[in-house]
Amino acid sequence: MENSILASEANIRLSVFLGVLTLMAVWEFIAPARRLEIPRFIRWSNNLGLVVVDTILVRLLFPILAVGLAQTVNGASFGLIPYVNLPMWLGFILAFLILDLVIYLQHVMFHFVPALWRLHRVHHSDVDFDVTTALRFHPIEIIMSMVIKLAVIAALGPVAVAVMVFEVVLNASAMFNHSNIRLPRGLDRIVRLFLVTPDMHRVHHSVHPDETNSNFGFNLPWWDFLMGTYRAQPRDGHETMDIGINRFRSRRDQWLDYLLVQPLRRLKGKE
Repeated sequence: MENSILASEANIRLSVFLGVLTLMAVWEFIAPARRLEIPRFIRWSNNLGLVVVDTILVRLLFPILAVGLAQTVNGASFGLIPYVNLPMWLGFILAFLILDLVIYLQHVMFHFVPALWRLHRVHHSDVDFDVTTALRFHPIEIIMSMVIKLAVIAALGPVAVAVMVFEVVLNASAMFNHSNIRLPRGLDRIVRLFLVTPDMHRVHHSVHPDETNSNFGFNLPWWDFLMGTYRAQPRDGHETMDIGINRFRSRRDQWLDYLLVQPLRRLKGKE
């Protein structure tokens, strides 16, 4: 069963990716939470262009990716989880939680280390907030993230299916919580106890630095609750808050070539 799932990994990941992207895009079109500042065509074509560049570079630079490495190390009984001989279900849960915690900590690091923030601000310089914002990351940040993820997988030795499920869920939840949608308030209060919601993560994309440096979770909200980085709502309200950072706000700044060189641009003043 596991082998058949892993054999279909690429198809499963692509199907979920396209399915969630389409669902969120349609939902945004029918019932948007906010009015967009920049035409969708400009942002979507360049944000999705960045995804293409990221994917090509990862495929060229890494001979083995997360699921393949997990299959290799777990098959060799290498890593923490095989060493302590946990039941498969417990090892699965532990791997999922640790991988999600690492994503949270990595996200915090990319905010507070100045050189890393230069890379990560490409994500935050989007002046709108919709499903494609979830995919807007500089290639160097994606490469560094992959190195960190592979190192954690090598140390843990999780079963490959746990890594595959984590990757699929993380990608889907990131597109969901970056979407330009609003859940009913009562439903949002319940969902955000278990999953980062669009209203919760939108706070993280506020132009105000104290709000930008909150709600770091991409998937599970618990790390923000535990680490004291949770903020329930933006001070300016969801419909009127400014998204992005105080620089790179023109339409030209949203083009692919400018996104790729943005980390090299030195600007005076705070961002």
